[in-house]
Amino acid sequence: MSVTGVADLGPINRRREHRSWYFYDWANSAFATTIAGVLFAPYLIEVAEEAAVDDRISVLGLSVAPGSLPSYLISFSTIVSAVLLPLIGAWADRTPRKKQLLAGFAWSGAAVAALLFFVTGDNWELGAVTFLVANLLFGSSLVINDSILVAISTEDERDGVSSRGWAAGYAGGGLLLAINFVMLSVMDDTALAARLSMLSAAIWWAAFTFIPFLGLRNREPVHVAPVEGGLLRQSFGQLATTLRHVRGYPVTLTFLLAYLFFNDGIQTVIASASTYGVKELGFEESTVLATYLLVQFVAVLGALAFGRLAARFSAKPVILGGIVIWMTIVTVALFVPEQQLVPFLLLGAAIGLVLGGTQALARSYYSMLIPRGYEAEYFSFYHAMERGTSWFGTLVFGLVYQLTDSYRPSIFALIAFFVIGGALLLKVDTQRGIREAGNTPPSIA
Repeated sequence: MSVTGVADLGPINRRREHRSWYFYDWANSAFATTIAGVLFAPYLIEVAEEAAVDDRISVLGLSVAPGSLPSYLISFSTIVSAVLLPLIGAWADRTPRKKQLLAGFAWSGAAVAALLFFVTGDNWELGAVTFLVANLLFGSSLVINDSILVAISTEDERDGVSSRGWAAGYAGGGLLLAINFVMLSVMDDTALAARLSMLSAAIWWAAFTFIPFLGLRNREPVHVAPVEGGLLRQSFGQLATTLRHVRGYPVTLTFLLAYLFFNDGIQTVIASASTYGVKELGFEESTVLATYLLVQFVAVLGALAFGRLAARFSAKPVILGGIVIWMTIVTVALFVPEQQLVPFLLLGAAIGLVLGGTQALARSYYSMLIPRGYEAEYFSFYHAMERGTSWFGTLVFGLVYQLTDSYRPSIFALIAFFVIGGALLLKVDTQRGIREAGNTPPSIA
């Protein structure tokens, strides 16, 4: 007599959730690319210039050049994020309603970002406050989204799931940016085109968030600290407990430190690429924007390729390989000739190839080193520390330019961040870190 077993539907159910989860990367990348990455800063500068007197505006009593306003705003936003995100992570780890929390931050952020459409004339104050709030809500949603990765995937699946999520993000962000690029090219009123483009990003973000909201399922929290009082007091108590315990995970802390260095190098390359292309190499802004689109779409292939490599060799050596490629990129950038389009495009393609892959695998690798039940809090440290220290690279870039009057040594100086980050990553003992966190090592680790 044969006994028919019950089929294991776990992998099928997880794949359904994976597909839903990918769409939040697809959704939020509209804000990251169209608004934060390309259009907001130049548009806000134009609006602030309308209000300027003697090329200065007053910000909380301080005299500020309009051209510096976006940089100061982003710096202030990163500092506030570094303070708030750990508290939000502690809150998220205590609630069984993570998908509602994710959607709430996303829809609130999209609603606030939509207000950028109404920033006209000389009303730079509305633009500044709107972007600040939207950016904080965007960062909060990323903390929740990254923590959900751990719940919906096994250790063996995680590199691939994270990589496909990043690929979806670059594809979605690149597609909308391409549509907006066409709109900016054909419309005579460029200010209206920019406002419509930013509005489209907000709508895109809100609309596609419905897919993970409907497709993900909630799970009960585990290992929460027993703290009395309301949710706010409980969140502070949870955070205090985690801060006391985090010193017991030295491998996790070493990886975080490594990530801060190599990710700061990555972010500075991306933030400075347009300046380098226009000011040092002499390209038109339209050419640089087209190259930005190239980077977005090549990054889709790069994220998927890195995920496949991680499945064969494990995440850590593939991340290290990516860091070596970044070191090569900033070295080659030192010698790229002026106004030679093909070398510039090849450099952009190389950036795209390694950009998504290193970030996707850093996310999944870090998730292995997080103790179960503390995912949102640890990812809040991941994002808060990243945002709170992201000015180091730009500071080095600016200082070297001030000393040399050339962006070539400035871009090359970023190699120090990749060297230090790679050296620290070499010290990370993957197996020990996974064991200390109480997780199951993947079959290839």
